[in-house]
Amino acid sequence: MALTAVIQEAYVQGISTRSVDDLVKALGMSGVSNSQVSRLCGELDERVGAFLNRQIEGDWPYLWIDATYVKTREAGRIVSVAVMVAVGVNTDGQREVLGLKVGAAEAEPFWTEFLRSLNRRGLRGVKLVISDSHEGIKAAAAKVLKATWQRCRVHFMRNALAHAGKTQRRMVSAAIGTVFVQDSADNARAQWRSVADQLRGKFPKLGALMDEAENDVLAFMTFPRAHWSPICSTNPLERLDAEIRRRTNVVGIFPNDASIVRLVGAMMLGQNDEWSPNRRYMQLEGLQTVSDTAPTRLPAVAR
Repeated sequence: MALTAVIQEAYVQGISTRSVDDLVKALGMSGVSNSQVSRLCGELDERVGAFLNRQIEGDWPYLWIDATYVKTREAGRIVSVAVMVAVGVNTDGQREVLGLKVGAAEAEPFWTEFLRSLNRRGLRGVKLVISDSHEGIKAAAAKVLKATWQRCRVHFMRNALAHAGKTQRRMVSAAIGTVFVQDSADNARAQWRSVADQLRGKFPKLGALMDEAENDVLAFMTFPRAHWSPICSTNPLERLDAEIRRRTNVVGIFPNDASIVRLVGAMMLGQNDEWSPNRRYMQLEGLQTVSDTAPTRLPAVAR
């Protein structure tokens, strides 16, 4: 039993199967083969499956979606696939990893099926979906969840700066940054259009980008101001993405999609356990205003 726990934890922490044998010996246990490691790690599948297929209860006003790309073998070829993770905050202000899916993220049907799978498990009450720019996600969020879509502000800024020369990027960044310090959605929109008009003469492509992206980048400002910081970008998922990349890089090339779900799913299960249900991620009062069903509760301090 102890050996199984050691091997499974080592696997989830990103230690390759080739290195597990050395670790086991260093702990004074008998060595194990790669096939034994694979068999023991396979026992994770039941726990991961139960976690990823659990019923989702309550309302979840905010949903963050992000993808990390890994390599796997498919029909004798090495291909890149997306590991899609969805994290939500419920009306108690608590966050959880709600879903995981592996597939070709460029296609809208992938996103649609992912969101539908969350719906089938009970996801409801989503008001805002936050992700990087992708028409497939935007369309799926509207069609499946009937939710507003927020284009990640951080990724938008990177896209915007790509239209300016290196020596001009600081100026462009500062100009666009004046939008996000406004105290209301109306003022932010007025400032956005002013900045776009100022920049379009020198950077016509940037001006066009700002015209096209205004509603999506500023969508978060129609929600409670106390929530603006976490809901304006996918930054709340950055640490998760970094850990996924670190641990999947150890593997290099996965033999199949199931092995990706096993590793990343076990990581997400551990992360979910770390997010204490006794500590709120967001202020409760603001969440009540974006929920159709949340009852009145006493104030609580968000972390």
